[in-house]
Amino acid sequence: MLDSASCLCGSASCLLCSCCPSSNNSTVTRLVFSFFLLLGTLVSAIMILPGMETQLRKIPGFCQGGSTVFGLENKFDCDVIVGYKSVYRICFAMTCFFFLFFIIMIRVRTSKDPRAPIQNGFWFFKFLILVGITVGAFFISDPLFNTVWYYFGLVGSLLFIIIQLILLIDFAHSWNKAWVENAENNDNKCWYAGLVSFTFLNYALAFTAVVLFYVYYTQPDDCKEHKIVISLNLIFCIIISIVSILPKVQDAQPYSGLLQASLISLYTMYVTWSALTNNPNRKCNPSLLSIVSNVSTPNNSEHTPGHLQWWDAQSIVGLLIFLFCTLYASIRSSSNTQVNKLLQTEEGGGETGVSVGEDGVRRAVDNEEDGVTYSYSAFHFQLALASLYIMMTLTNWYLPDTTTQAMRTSIPALWVKVCSSWLGLSLYMWTLVAPLIFPDRDFS
Repeated sequence: MLDSASCLCGSASCLLCSCCPSSNNSTVTRLVFSFFLLLGTLVSAIMILPGMETQLRKIPGFCQGGSTVFGLENKFDCDVIVGYKSVYRICFAMTCFFFLFFIIMIRVRTSKDPRAPIQNGFWFFKFLILVGITVGAFFISDPLFNTVWYYFGLVGSLLFIIIQLILLIDFAHSWNKAWVENAENNDNKCWYAGLVSFTFLNYALAFTAVVLFYVYYTQPDDCKEHKIVISLNLIFCIIISIVSILPKVQDAQPYSGLLQASLISLYTMYVTWSALTNNPNRKCNPSLLSIVSNVSTPNNSEHTPGHLQWWDAQSIVGLLIFLFCTLYASIRSSSNTQVNKLLQTEEGGGETGVSVGEDGVRRAVDNEEDGVTYSYSAFHFQLALASLYIMMTLTNWYLPDTTTQAMRTSIPALWVKVCSSWLGLSLYMWTLVAPLIFPDRDFS
């Protein structure tokens, strides 16, 4: 019991050690912070479930306007506790929590820094701080808070979408490199067949998505913005695919290829789909239910403000991609120099294992005595942006309407997603051509 308590209040080197018997201190720390983020995401998802407010009002003496107990006045405004308002406040608290650590951990170089124990330990107290900020956020009553925080969410989500793209580039690079090395070392062509198969699958899904976009999200006499966005993103994906296999690019980056380009193209089509679903014009943005059931959309051109429905297909896909990228960012150990510079991390390596202290407690190895393997502050900034992205995803990127207390789609959300896809594609293009422009620099 005492050992468990010391792990909660002490360093990360013993926390989760039984679950991760061969891990570094830096990895365990990132996993625990990611767990905090995922826990907040889960609570937000529960609070936005349909019918949650109705269930809370059934609790005697809890919600204002609900049933009372012994004539005592109910204290809680359940309209704030659940729905999009609760998501905004929970994600606001998580953003503040991670931004606080972003400030505290600036320029921490090694685990010997006096601030390093704050990063790698005191988990119980950090959890209490997060809970305290969350409780305080629910006392924010200013009606402008939701609208102002929505625009913070737009900017933060744009940046996080780019970070997701960087992580996907790194994942595809590591994947391609590992399978090519396996094929060369083992003289087994099955690895090449696997790469070709996944590359073809990614391009097939991306091309299918483009066709569906033209069929369901455009009209012959309307939806000009959709036609431009779909066409441009298709052209950009073709360009990066061609550039990725140019002989000069292959010479400079032997592990660059169509696998990375296909994965980026597929992700770009997801972001495009997500952007198209934020167009207020109903003719250009039919609901998924009307597409599946082949029901025509109403003639009115605008969405009628109504209750939020977070379970749209694009939101679910977005949550799955977020989950993958968050976990991958916590355990990644990459040799991609360009990505490591962008994400402020170091090349993987160092001692890995478990040490047993004099007290008998199993602890992961502290692999940061000579230097941190990732930027503490940059990692927390990524989690702060991830909190904003989760807020926007769970609320479908809808703009709060302070007059009707409902949610409605918005054009700014559409263009934020479109711009993020263009910035991401430009960033990937830069990773391809940078070694050619600056041949004297190391981009391996």
